[in-house]
Amino acid sequence: MQHDLVVIGAGPGGYIAAIRAAQLGMNVACIEKEPALGGTCLRVGCIPSKALLESSERFEAARHDLKKHGVKVGGIELDLATMLKRKDTTVTAGTKGIEFLFKKNKVTRYQGHATITGANTVIVGEQALACKHIIIATGSVPSMLPGVEFDGDLIGDSTTALGYDKVPEHLVVIGGGVIGLELGSVWLRLGAKVTVLEYLPQILPGMDEELCAEALRLFKKQGFEFHLGAKVTGARVESGKCVVSAEGLDDINCDRVLLAVGRKPNTQGLGLENVGITPDKRGRIPVNSHWQTSVPNIYAIGDVIDGPMLAHKAEEEGTACAEYIATGHAHVNYDAIPGVVYTHPEIAGVGKTEQQLREAGVPYKAGKFPFMANGRARALGETAGFVKLLAHAETDRLLGAHIIGPRAGDLIAECAVAIEFAASAEDIARSSHAHPTLAECIKEAALAVHGRTLNG
Repeated sequence: MQHDLVVIGAGPGGYIAAIRAAQLGMNVACIEKEPALGGTCLRVGCIPSKALLESSERFEAARHDLKKHGVKVGGIELDLATMLKRKDTTVTAGTKGIEFLFKKNKVTRYQGHATITGANTVIVGEQALACKHIIIATGSVPSMLPGVEFDGDLIGDSTTALGYDKVPEHLVVIGGGVIGLELGSVWLRLGAKVTVLEYLPQILPGMDEELCAEALRLFKKQGFEFHLGAKVTGARVESGKCVVSAEGLDDINCDRVLLAVGRKPNTQGLGLENVGITPDKRGRIPVNSHWQTSVPNIYAIGDVIDGPMLAHKAEEEGTACAEYIATGHAHVNYDAIPGVVYTHPEIAGVGKTEQQLREAGVPYKAGKFPFMANGRARALGETAGFVKLLAHAETDRLLGAHIIGPRAGDLIAECAVAIEFAASAEDIARSSHAHPTLAECIKEAALAVHGRTLNG
């Protein structure tokens, strides 16, 4: 079978690349080994975890928060089976949606494992596909840790933690990053004791340190137990219980263990050696600024290349890569790609952190505004956190934005657009923001860059 483009992987990067290429007139095939489309994000990652986060947050609100609003509720009970079923239904709707989009855009779907056998040939099952271009979009898999023994039930990764059949009495999360804190939040709200072991001295490595410190304070208040600087040396099952060992700590006995120490590129068995493509020491595929590998007509995007492992980063690369193949022109502004942690409160950032600016010697001014001073936040009863904007001290150009507070994941979009269009703090400050809205905090933080907040 002859195709203009074969995309390997139907996750956020792969399926978007396939659809965009088809829109541009190419004959496109997409290979996915799983029966359901959507990749890790849709099947066992972003979407199911957000479904459980939403459900567990409502359960928590019914138990503790609604009475503040004058809503009396009695006899609150957890129906975990229904909660998990809703999660699965949400996932199925998404995967069916991608099937529809493939049909609509005339993308040919192949199911099976893909092996690249030549610069213009991909084998799937027993079928050889000839093509002009190949995009590798095979995503990532959970990283392992020496000494942590998976048993397929009590000790597992994020996929396992999305489907516990009952709430554990005590869950130990190894890793204080996004995945560990989000899934830890789910089970904490549903009644588990949650202990987080993080090797580094702060949670959420890579995010703004001031946000991380505030998040740590708020998470402890919610009931999380943290051990930072904890080097885990092992986790095992003994007599139906889990035992976790870490340097400097007594062994921790618990019901379940979630290993969430990051992810690594999924490049095994692709046949890269057949075309002379050599991954780096971290397993990533080296590419140039146009996502080309060392073989010019073979491209790679998303989690298999350098950069943050984010679904929307892969989507931007998928779109741009398809457009580059079709037109020879494409660009992604990596400074304008936000990151979001869907805990409560939400945490979001885009652009540079203060630490990065200091290390690079870039002069900057910071403007902060607390949600406590915002009318909409007070009406919601969600006043924890703040917005912080970072602008160049000489040009006033927005360099970074960092938010911890209600609906931070939605609010960060304005800041991402501002960075994309090289806006200044003054531009944001002079733009009208509806009242009363949470977005007014962004306007006030922009005003704070120049020391002239109006409501704080």
